[in-house]
Amino acid sequence: MAGHSKWANRKHRKARQDAKKGKIFSKLAREIITAVRQGGGDPEANPRLRLALERARQFSMPAENIERAIKRGLGESDAESYEELIYEGYGPGGVALMLEILTDNRNRSAGEIRHIFAKHGGNLGESGCVAWMFDRKGVITVPAQGAPAEDDLLLLAVEAGAEDLKAEDGSFMIYTDPDDLHRVREALEKAGVPVEDAGLRMVPKTEVKVEGKEAEQLLRLLDALEDHDDVQEIYGNFELPDELLVES
Repeated sequence: MAGHSKWANRKHRKARQDAKKGKIFSKLAREIITAVRQGGGDPEANPRLRLALERARQFSMPAENIERAIKRGLGESDAESYEELIYEGYGPGGVALMLEILTDNRNRSAGEIRHIFAKHGGNLGESGCVAWMFDRKGVITVPAQGAPAEDDLLLLAVEAGAEDLKAEDGSFMIYTDPDDLHRVREALEKAGVPVEDAGLRMVPKTEVKVEGKEAEQLLRLLDALEDHDDVQEIYGNFELPDELLVES
């Protein structure tokens, strides 16, 4: 999964740049609002909200923005009602893509996302067309620098309930059952392990290597999807050339 990990790290860097411009804050606010409406405003009793708040702080979202989003979720101020959707489709090279969407207008979102796929050599598919290619997992990213040795980290993670660990692109990716994500993260942090990111992800069972023009076209599709306000997360089963991701 080395190529896919490099794309994930590239996406993370881009998100940090967007945070400096305030571009990512609207997506973070949508997630907080939706989490509060589903499970209430107490992060200790609402795991989804806890994850949303951790991610918001990770990108230095201002405290007043966070508080405003929580109040909107609680109905203390006017707020849009967001619908959660999963879009599935195929990109250049036949790669499978899954998108997590939060939208206040599903018809608008469907038309715009379909147009982005078509413009960049992909096509939006029917529900269930690629979901079988992924497993839902908790994923914890630990930077290799400052972390214990791989064997020691693996032992610590497994003792806390993790399923697997992989070294990828200067980081350790720790995989858990979705229900064990918070417990494993808390155990790692208690042991002094630096955690860069943690969340629930759709992890591909296998990957498709994409090269040449198709790889370039796929990267343009991913960038266009990431820039769409309604797209919260993108998952794919692709492996892109390292040099393309370094240059991007």
